Amino acid sequence: MAALSGISEELAQLDGQVADIFRALSNGFQKLEKMKDSNRQSRQLEELTDKMRDCKRLIKEFDREVKDMEYSNDAATNRMLNEKKQSMVKELNSYVALKKQYASNLDNKRADLFQAPEESSRDDNSLFASSMTNQQLMDNGNHMMDETDQAIERSKKVVHETVNVGTETAAALKAQTEQMGRIVNELDSIHFSIKKASQLVKEIGRQVATDRCIMALLFLIVVGVIAVIIVKLVNPNNKDIRDIPGLAPPAATNRKLLWNSN
Repeated sequence: MAALSGISEELAQLDGQVADIFRALSNGFQKLEKMKDSNRQSRQLEELTDKMRDCKRLIKEFDREVKDMEYSNDAATNRMLNEKKQSMVKELNSYVALKKQYASNLDNKRADLFQAPEESSRDDNSLFASSMTNQQLMDNGNHMMDETDQAIERSKKVVHETVNVGTETAAALKAQTEQMGRIVNELDSIHFSIKKASQLVKEIGRQVATDRCIMALLFLIVVGVIAVIIVKLVNPNNKDIRDIPGLAPPAATNRKLLWNSN
């Protein structure tokens, strides 16, 4: 670990964590060997499995860190780090094999526990059958056949009900599929309507903009006419402003009074 600390503090820390887990695994398997209760053994195996999973994760982090530093270290250092990683993997694999062995033994014990009552009941049935007469054996056989027929009828009923449920489910799925198709068609129609509405809104917007421009132009013309009229009324002798048709004052005429003609 001291050599690793000189290379990388992170590698040294990972190595220390892996070593702690290996010590915990060693102590855990020693305790497991002394346990007699299968339930306690099962719980202990689960805890050891979790520790081995953590150890595997740390070894992967160690390997990732070694690969990141591969180009910055010399060949001897890289070889030492790879040997250290292989040693970790080898030790972890030994604990994994030990765990599989204990798990297999535990499964065999459980199988023996479940098989023992079956063997004892089989022996009891054979002893019971040997003490029965032929008529009793025939009656017992007929009774078992009747029970078997009833079980078959119940199974047929269950199968029939299952088929009916499957048919109803298929019909419901078909109806839902058709409904989904109608919904998709309606969505397409709505999308088309929205697209047409968007086009209409754009056209209306362009028409409104055109109308505004025309109104603005008319407003400017009206303002100009009003300005000319005002200027003409204020200064009628201004020759720079032409008379507006229909608004020019009437021309002066020489009128002679009737009494002047005499």
